[in-house]
Amino acid sequence: MSQSIPQLELISFKLCPFVQRAVITLLHKNVDFKITYIDLQNPPQWFLDISPLGKVPVVKVDDSEVLFESSVIQEYVDEITPPSLHPTDPLIKAKNRAWMAFGGELMGMDGLHGIIHEKEAAACQKKIDGLQALLKRIEGVHSGQDYFNGSEFKLIDAAFAPMLMRLDLLKTHCDLDVLKGLPVLQNWQKVLLSLPCVKDSVIPELSTMYRGMIAHYDGHMASRLVD
Repeated sequence: MSQSIPQLELISFKLCPFVQRAVITLLHKNVDFKITYIDLQNPPQWFLDISPLGKVPVVKVDDSEVLFESSVIQEYVDEITPPSLHPTDPLIKAKNRAWMAFGGELMGMDGLHGIIHEKEAAACQKKIDGLQALLKRIEGVHSGQDYFNGSEFKLIDAAFAPMLMRLDLLKTHCDLDVLKGLPVLQNWQKVLLSLPCVKDSVIPELSTMYRGMIAHYDGHMASRLVD
C-alpha cells in the first residue's frame, strides 16, 4: 500500500485546526507524510506562488501538484489510503459530509474564533450562546456512542476533533465550558482527545501557543485567562 501513496507535504501554521483534520487521518492510517509550518504574517514567496488564495492549509502531492481547501485535502487523503473512513451507505456518507462542513463553520468568526476575538463581554456571551445552540444540534444527531456514527472512528470524527480540542483549551485557560449541558459531546471530546492520532496531531506547545493567541487578541476572553 505504501508504494502507491504519493509523497505528501502539508503546509500550514502551527495553530491551524483545519490541517489537523488531515494529520489525524494520516496518523490514524499510519501513513508517512511531511508537514511544513510557515509564518502567515510573513509568508514565503514560494508559498504565495502555490497557494491560489494565499491561505493554508495546502498539500503538495509528489512535489508537483497542489491541493487547497481543508475539506478537499482531508477527502483526498482518505481516498488514497484505503479503506475509507467514510460510511459505506451513500446517504449516511452524504450527511456526514454536510455535518463536517457545518463543523468547519463553527470554527470561524461566528463561532469559536469569534469568541476569542470579541472585545465586549455581552457580545462575547452572545457568540458563546450561539455556538452552544449549534453544538446542541450536533448533540441531537450524534449516535450517542463513542463516535459520531457509532462504535467506529470515521472521517467525521477526525474533522471535529480539532474543534473539540480547542474547546478543551478554552476551558483550561479561560474557565469557559462551552460543552456544559451537552453530555454526548463531552464524552465524544473525551474519547477523541485520548486517541494517539489526535494527541500526536499537534505540536507539543499548542496549549501554550493557544493561550498566547487569546492574550494577543486582547478580547474579553483574555480578561478571563486563569493563572
